[in-house]
Amino acid sequence: MANRRPIEKLSAEFAELDLPGAYQVQRHLRASGGALAGWKLGLTSRAKQVQVGVDDPVYGFLSGVNAVDLGAPLETAQLIQPRCEPEIVFILGRELAGPHVTAVDVLAATSGVAVGIEVLDSRYIDYRFTTADVVADNTSAGRFVVGTPESPDTIDLRLIGVVLEKNGKVVATASGAASMGHPAAAVAWLARRLAAEGEALRAGEIVFSGGLTAAVPVGADDVVVASIDRLGSVELGCR
Repeated sequence: MANRRPIEKLSAEFAELDLPGAYQVQRHLRASGGALAGWKLGLTSRAKQVQVGVDDPVYGFLSGVNAVDLGAPLETAQLIQPRCEPEIVFILGRELAGPHVTAVDVLAATSGVAVGIEVLDSRYIDYRFTTADVVADNTSAGRFVVGTPESPDTIDLRLIGVVLEKNGKVVATASGAASMGHPAAAVAWLARRLAAEGEALRAGEIVFSGGLTAAVPVGADDVVVASIDRLGSVELGCR
């Protein structure tokens, strides 16, 4: 990543790489990645799971140094092959821990939900990788931006509409249900998965609950806007 050149996937050299090993690599990255801002989910769409041959989502971490402030530009020269996707972001008001966390528990623990744009950036050539490869690459985490939070109390997150625009043109649409049927269910899965590793979701952390559309490639001078019904919009300019 330091020279911003993509590499061959790890499994091409290490055929024995499996998911437990990939998460070990990810934990090593997290230990040296600076302050933890939160977490991100991937492969939350059942169609995508079937496509890549897995039964569960995957997760990665979000480092505070990779946050892009509202109105600030995305510096594409700092990345390899950036792509943007819209997500529903949960801001946790209290801890979620244990093996039996449900979507209802997630909503009760959430202080706010917001529009987010995740900027993916894979280390691997042409985004070609196995599930273990992408986990070892921290699920292609690059940059992220979070909009203004809204209360989730009166919003059905399954049904809200999602629109992704690039340079003024609509490139993708979806609904909140695209993430595991309900984005809170995706966060609940993450809490249970972390509990199995002796970890928890902490108050103040954010969770990107999974891409709701296909990710769109971006470069210098592009402008991406993610709009989600009841939650507002976030614009990300690139340079």
